[in-house]
Amino acid sequence: MKIKSILSLLLLLITSFYGFSQYAPAAGKPGSSALFKDSSIFINWAVQCTIKRGWKNIAQKDSGLATIGDGNSVIGKAGENGVVSLGDSGIAICEFNIPIKNGEGYDFAVFENTFDDRFLELAFVDISSDGFRYFRFPCHSLTDTSLQTGAFGYTEPENINNLAGKYRTGYGTPFDIADLPDYKDLDKNNIRFVKIVDVVGSINSKFASFDSANRKINDPWPTPFASSGFDLDAIGVINQKSISIIQTLAPNQFIKGPNPIKDEQNLIMTNDNGQFLKLKIYNAYGQIIHSFETTQSDINIEASELPLGLFYIELLGTGKNFMYRGIKL
Repeated sequence: MKIKSILSLLLLLITSFYGFSQYAPAAGKPGSSALFKDSSIFINWAVQCTIKRGWKNIAQKDSGLATIGDGNSVIGKAGENGVVSLGDSGIAICEFNIPIKNGEGYDFAVFENTFDDRFLELAFVDISSDGFRYFRFPCHSLTDTSLQTGAFGYTEPENINNLAGKYRTGYGTPFDIADLPDYKDLDKNNIRFVKIVDVVGSINSKFASFDSANRKINDPWPTPFASSGFDLDAIGVINQKSISIIQTLAPNQFIKGPNPIKDEQNLIMTNDNGQFLKLKIYNAYGQIIHSFETTQSDINIEASELPLGLFYIELLGTGKNFMYRGIKL
């Protein structure tokens, strides 16, 4: 009878452990999903980031906004340009020159700068194909909410799933686009925007953030500092869309030059017949940013005239309409 009681107790303890600590552990531990910033798995990084600052303390808005870093801090590889502190409920919207796609396994990773495996400042992650409609990754926080985690309190990574900030500096929290349902307005193979939204870690219902199961998310709060909230370092791309390039436009009309193109490089269009041409340059949003007319036989298009990321050049001639697609890094 005693042995049976002991076994029952052990089963209860094991069940409780996995019920409240069921997700991947800290970086370096067996079963961790953390991805190191120097891994060859990363093939691209965000090229632009817009920030909407959050409060140092959302409960005391006269405390002002977080101030550390800016949008440029997020551009490029993790660990190279500093971080931007979002503040309570702050937002970062990051863009990519080549769309992220739903590939095999994880598709991208978000980097924070926490100095400790258990001092975790968390954020929601949303993605969008068009920059207008965003869809949030289903996320879970099993951290106890009976007591507020203090400004320098600890959170166990095993209690966190699909929230950015799960891992210490240098290690990205990965996300798999397949985790989202198939929404009508989301093209999973054409993700051009990733939005990071700071989790307000307060357990006060007036300010609290909630996971996908409507549980309050408890993380360090309040943090009434210039570096308040989630500290975004970078977003690394693992799977991205293949870009097919149309280079031959017509027998006597074509563009020569590098693709992708970088600053101080040129695209050269030859127009051997010297016919009248109209050229329009579009950004990835379909907006015309430059247009001109010419009869020159050699047309030199400088990189400075092209928008960052994906761009299109439309050529209109007599009875002809051709399109060139390229990328500027």
